[in-house]
Amino acid sequence: MQAADKCELLALLEEKERRLKSKSTVVGIVSPDKGHLYSLSNESGDWQKTTRKPDLYIAEKLEKALRCDKRYLVLIGGRGSTKSVFGADDCLIDAKDNGKKTYFLREFQSSIKNSVHSLLKDEIKRLNFPGFEVEKTSIKRGEEDVFQFAGIARNVDSIKSSHGFSRYSIEEAQFLSQDSLDALTPTARNKPKVGLPAKFGGVTEEESEDFDGVSFMFIANPQSREDPFSKRFIVPYEDEIAKHGYYEDDLHLIIKINYDDNPWFDESGLEQERQWAYENLHRAYYDHIWLGEYNDSIENSLIDPEWFDACIDAHKKLGFELRGALIASHDASDLGGDSKSYVLRHGSVILDIQENTELNVNDGARWATGLANQHRADYFTWDADGMGVALGEQIAKDFEGKKTTIMAFKGSETPDNPDAMYRPALSSPVQGQVKTKDAVRNKRAQYYCELRDRIYLTYRAIVHNEWQDPEKLISFSSDIMILPKVRAELCRIPVKPNGNGLIELYTKQEMRTKFKFMSPNLGDGVMMNMRYISHKSVKPVMPRPLKPMGRTNARH
Repeated sequence: MQAADKCELLALLEEKERRLKSKSTVVGIVSPDKGHLYSLSNESGDWQKTTRKPDLYIAEKLEKALRCDKRYLVLIGGRGSTKSVFGADDCLIDAKDNGKKTYFLREFQSSIKNSVHSLLKDEIKRLNFPGFEVEKTSIKRGEEDVFQFAGIARNVDSIKSSHGFSRYSIEEAQFLSQDSLDALTPTARNKPKVGLPAKFGGVTEEESEDFDGVSFMFIANPQSREDPFSKRFIVPYEDEIAKHGYYEDDLHLIIKINYDDNPWFDESGLEQERQWAYENLHRAYYDHIWLGEYNDSIENSLIDPEWFDACIDAHKKLGFELRGALIASHDASDLGGDSKSYVLRHGSVILDIQENTELNVNDGARWATGLANQHRADYFTWDADGMGVALGEQIAKDFEGKKTTIMAFKGSETPDNPDAMYRPALSSPVQGQVKTKDAVRNKRAQYYCELRDRIYLTYRAIVHNEWQDPEKLISFSSDIMILPKVRAELCRIPVKPNGNGLIELYTKQEMRTKFKFMSPNLGDGVMMNMRYISHKSVKPVMPRPLKPMGRTNARH
């Protein structure tokens, strides 16, 4: 090792020894039911129990977060959960005891007022932490900016080039775009080490504080499960989170914490507000605000999340049997990430919903027809608009010699039974006695409205104990593994304004452009599957005549 390297290493070790000799912050662990359980202090890099008086207290459920040494610490939950206060306090402790610098980020930050600057300022004062100097746009400790603040969306290049920060704390992480996540997560890395690489005799991890791991802390109240943040940090682990309240592996610690985990909630002044919200707000919205559940509804959406939830295992709740035809459906897509869907129902009960994102459009259709043959479906329908337009001949061959009747579906066509009277199950933008052709824009709108009616009537039967004809209801089996994703898609189908007063829905492309939604292929698969089956809708698909062999203009 070079002499200069040795001097720098000695300086680092002396600084580390100085910090270890100073008294580290003592944190009291508090249970909502039992009060103060014990206290911890960070001794030689490890949180250990101590009899010293606590400098601050945290909720029992956040002890894992205090001890966390993972690259990704994710705190999710609703209002009044203390997650933001803990996030600020944890970074203050790390700066005070360990000299760690934190970059506080959010998707958009128009001014310092939109950051956690004021929260940190208040916590420094409340906890009486010495050595911090609060400035207008940063917070210093000694001569160094230990906390800085920025919005990611408008500072992507500066975030990418940030250096010297060992921690990144992201508030309101549910609003992060995919571009921001893509720019952010590769940015944080271990700082350059002193001297040579360890494998050539340089400074090892144990010898140099400069090699401490760099970490992220994301704090969020999740929006839709289809948002980039949810898809990256919640959806893959949601079963374990629901079961245990947290998920942990070598890379992640994800903790869900809500108001009932907060020992100080009764003193927060929020309990009356929470009770009012429980009694007056829509249940799905209440669950999002106070319990940190997904908020899958959007303005002017056709289907309400609360209605959908009532339909899960409705056939078991209401005691109606599986009766009728076995009907399978398929919504096609090509390579690129959009789901190819397969839906199977027996009468009013959706038995199975599957997705596939890896196959091309033709292999995806073979996957769906293979499942339909395996399930011995009586009918098979597929979206014959867009990519599915050329699948007819292939699908006909896949069912050759089988009992299955195939039905092409074109949602862009004029409605079925256009002169029949339109009678929705609930209030509709179209009022009075009108024909179907004067109520809905096309078949896609027609059958989404019929699906909505089934879901709504099932909700009325389950929640309000109203008798309904089982043949007009719908039940989703709880055995469907991707049911939360189906819920997210069906409850995010917005009605499009129509100048002629017709009920019209946004196309998939419009939903992607206007709302940044992925194509609702699972939702469309359910919609097609539940449509009315008439003899007119069953159209035989004839194979194309073979072209004579001959020369082509293709280059080889």
